[in-house]
Amino acid sequence: MNWMGYLGEAIPGAVGIVFMMAAIVIPVMVVLELARDLNILDRVAGWLAPALRGLGLSPQAAFPLLVGIIFGISYGAGVLIEEARSGRLNWKDIFLINVFLSVCHAIVEDTALFIAVGANGLVILLGRFIAAILITYLISRTAWLERENLRRTVPGAINAAGRQNSCC
Repeated sequence: MNWMGYLGEAIPGAVGIVFMMAAIVIPVMVVLELARDLNILDRVAGWLAPALRGLGLSPQAAFPLLVGIIFGISYGAGVLIEEARSGRLNWKDIFLINVFLSVCHAIVEDTALFIAVGANGLVILLGRFIAAILITYLISRTAWLERENLRRTVPGAINAAGRQNSCC
């Protein structure tokens, strides 16, 4: 095997892909940070709240869900932890947001990156979004989720580890 020839093709190709990813991710993050600073995300979360009732989520779940969908798991998790610690979300909301975001997160960045390498963005976007809605809806209708929510949100209740319930 000709290692020099291999490296001569691999290194420029890898560098090109890194620059292509940076050209997509950096502008997306700048626009999303501006939207966050201008409270555009808060307004969109307000519009989204009524639709979330069908998924078994409270209106307070709209903002962390929206942040996770747009920004991704890392940033969404930070917002979700803050909302949970503040007491604005119950255990069921936290669980269902995690289910949804496990399937559908960072849709702007991920879709743009897949389009850049030749994938059909609409298929990826709709596929992930529909799968997340369907899975979250089905789980939100289970008796197990309702039992766990009651068990974990009853003040003073003792959890499986023998400690009093607390969210985070």
